[in-house]
Amino acid sequence: MKITVLCVGRVKEKFFTQAIAEYEKRLGRYCQIQIVEVADEKTPEKASEKEEIQIKEKEGERLLSKMKDDMYVIALDLRGKQPDSVALAQKIERLTTYQTSHIAFVIGGSLGLSQAVLQRADESVSFSNLTFPHQLMRVILLEQIYRSFRINAGEPYHK
Repeated sequence: MKITVLCVGRVKEKFFTQAIAEYEKRLGRYCQIQIVEVADEKTPEKASEKEEIQIKEKEGERLLSKMKDDMYVIALDLRGKQPDSVALAQKIERLTTYQTSHIAFVIGGSLGLSQAVLQRADESVSFSNLTFPHQLMRVILLEQIYRSFRINAGEPYHK
């Protein structure tokens, strides 16, 4: 079982990198976890809608170049379905039992994901109507994946 987290940009803050490393370590007993980063584009302060689309397209091309045909791709997008933790765990279990051995979660940059990435995705999920920094979203995503494996294994985890 492989899980890949495809994301735009690098995490620079030590507290985020430590949390990410902790969840990568915890997940190691359940799956092969990989985080793949692609470069982000600098966004001008007063970027036009056209410039924002171009930025998302450039970042999207980089993300798409890292996607493999065998990946079941789940895009993190504000317009996606909002599963609870149990539903996410069930989704991961169903996918890995019946459909694929490789799931990819995709986190966009500060402007979100390009249309091409959203079209390539097999589905989209949203973790909240709130907007989170993409560095924090990595931590939240990894924690929820870890929680999913604990739920699926019937192991205790705080609620």
